[in-house]
Parts: sequence; structure tokens; C-alpha cells
Amino acid sequence: MAAVETQAPTTVEINDAIFCTHFKEVCAECNFDGREENDSFFGFDAIDREGLECPPATQTKDGTYQCKKHGSTSCNQCYGWKKQINRARTQAKKAGRK
Repeated sequence: MAAVETQAPTTVEINDAIFCTHFKEVCAECNFDGREENDSFFGFDAIDREGLECPPATQTKDGTYQCKKHGSTSCNQCYGWKKQINRARTQAKKAGRK
């Protein structure tokens, strides 16, 4: 009987946003870009903006992620993705990217 290898997930979901296993929204190492999916989930049209990076996080017993700084799975300071995406979109528009 052949051994079955279990693969680690290629993405993680942290408070409704998708990141690679390195906690990056855009990662050259993984060849991953979650900006379009995250923009869409939070109600934005996709544009060329800088990718978000998730603050250091740990996984709880039930498999969800919590910020290390505040120990919360729904921390608005660390995981306020809609606000962070909006800020990145504003910066991209100022830089002339669309």
C-alpha cells in the first residue's frame, strides 16, 4: 500500500481574508496573489495595489488564527482588512495605478 502524503494548505484564511502560508497577500515565493479575491470579498473592484501582510499570528486549537499581539481571532487593530485594503487602494490611485 502506497503512503499517502498530506499536503499543507497553500492558503490560510485569517478573519475572512486569504493569505499564503507566509502570511502574505502577494508572495513571489509561493506564486500567490490573493488581492483580487480579497478585494472582491470586501466589496471592492480589483486594482493594482500593494499586497497586505498579516501581522504575526498563531493557530488556535480549533484551527483559526489569532494575532500574537492581542490574542484575538477578530482583532480589528491587526485584522482590519477592509480598512487596510481601502488605504492601499488610495495609495495606488495616488501613484496612478489602476
